[in-house]
Amino acid sequence: MDIPSLPDLSLERTFSTGGRLVCGIDEVGRGPWAGPVVAAAVILDPGAIPEGIDDSKRLKPEQREVLHDALLAVARVGVGRASVAEIDTMNILQASFLAMRRAVAALGVRPGFALVDGAARPPGLPCRCEAVVGGDARALSVAAASIVAKVTRDRIMVALAQHFPGYAWERNMGYGTRDHAEGLTRHGVTQHHRRGFRPVHKML
Repeated sequence: MDIPSLPDLSLERTFSTGGRLVCGIDEVGRGPWAGPVVAAAVILDPGAIPEGIDDSKRLKPEQREVLHDALLAVARVGVGRASVAEIDTMNILQASFLAMRRAVAALGVRPGFALVDGAARPPGLPCRCEAVVGGDARALSVAAASIVAKVTRDRIMVALAQHFPGYAWERNMGYGTRDHAEGLTRHGVTQHHRRGFRPVHKML
């Protein structure tokens, strides 16, 4: 059985020539039926990188929480989100790109290059960028961004669940699970549901 390799700084070093700051970008929340899409941009300090950074999907929730707080303490981090209304207006892909642009703007410094998880380059970034398929498992800054985005969005959904307890968002984070579907049947559609998504649209 092959053990997955950990992300490293190889790609960051490739694009940091001339002293350019390289940020990693990732988003979380394209697939859920409810809640915003959240993106993070992270510029790592090579001399102060928390141990254990990996693709957020390969980490346990408690590991993500610890790394999220550690990253905020030592790295330059920007977070952006696109609302449910924006998702329904412009579609989830364009809303994801919007969240990414907002995350880069929130860094407080203009990066010289961006590594973006996925196959598409978001338009409108203030720097050149490279789309990296599986980037959160390859590039350390993208993995860091995946952690920050995931923890941020999970916290948002847990908070929303306190006000809308019938959908189990504290467990499913807005994804289309059975308990979420049952909640829709019992309680109907909230303002936090993505009305353009087919399962929600059918309820309307």
